[in-house]
Amino acid sequence: MSNISVKNLLEVAPLLPAEASVLIRGDHGIGKSQVVRQIAATLGLPVIDRRLSQMSEGDIIGLPSTDGDVTRFNPPDWYRQACRTPVCLFLDEFNRSTNEVQQAGFQIVLDRELNGCKLHPETRVYAAVNVGSAYTVNEMDPALIDRFWVVDLKPTVADWVSWARGRLADVVVDFIAQNEKWLDPPKNANPGEKHVSRRSWERLDRALKAAGVLEAPGEQLFHSVCTGFIGTPATIDFVAFAKSVEGRFTGEEIINDYDKVRPRLKKLKSQDRWNAATEKAGDYIACNLERLSAAQQANLRAFAKDLPAELRVVLWSKISSQGRDKLDLTRDAHKAINDLVVEAFVKKDGEKGKK
Repeated sequence: MSNISVKNLLEVAPLLPAEASVLIRGDHGIGKSQVVRQIAATLGLPVIDRRLSQMSEGDIIGLPSTDGDVTRFNPPDWYRQACRTPVCLFLDEFNRSTNEVQQAGFQIVLDRELNGCKLHPETRVYAAVNVGSAYTVNEMDPALIDRFWVVDLKPTVADWVSWARGRLADVVVDFIAQNEKWLDPPKNANPGEKHVSRRSWERLDRALKAAGVLEAPGEQLFHSVCTGFIGTPATIDFVAFAKSVEGRFTGEEIINDYDKVRPRLKKLKSQDRWNAATEKAGDYIACNLERLSAAQQANLRAFAKDLPAELRVVLWSKISSQGRDKLDLTRDAHKAINDLVVEAFVKKDGEKGKK
């Protein structure tokens, strides 16, 4: 299979039969393990994560025992669990493992068993590998690859922003949404230098929170923590963004205290930043609220009036996407901004007519 986005993989993978093993190929730090966990959550399965590069032959096939007449291998606890109950068995760094470990993995993928112990019929097998000349890896047997449903994961920036919104700090997500070049390492990256990656932004978020400097971009400690995770060039741009007033507002502020945040929003010069504000407001409403109070409806309306016409439609789509799950919320939002959304559609159709 050719390149696939995270969104498409999350849609397709749960629909495959349980016996179809999946191989996810891609660069380091793009979220391969996170995707597997999201798929497992969709299927309602626990994840057993094993990094094959750190395993010896005995770690995967188990150790022998004898009853006096017969010798047999006792499977490790994690493999026994995958045989007794449905799980998502994730074999990470498959092509960094030794040949002996790969051969054991081959039997798991090929026959769904190891040393006579068969996987549970509903257990799913996923494997992940890094590919490319920059990695020290072992060649995978074509016969092994042939047993997988193979995807080359090429996540988009939108994939990452969608995943990160609500998980990572707004300042981190907004920076990437407005500076896409800093999400992934450059194509000509020197393997010996520190570069950004999707994983490094997640780790930076945790580190800034742990150090207590997330809200203090002017401090030297903030700068030092950033440099160690994302390198100097990205740190320079990120620190400047974090210091800017324009980059510091939340969806909760927009909906609950728009008069306070409006002067900052009115300073926005970039369309990308208005996009980010729309995403924040829509996500806050959709993910956190069941109803809109009269004050929240007034704030939503004031915000929508300030938005470019096309972003009013985006905002409404985010809120109304909750459908039957949040009918009261949808009704409240409809009451607040329906005429503004209709006005946006009329304006859009009028512009098409002129063309």
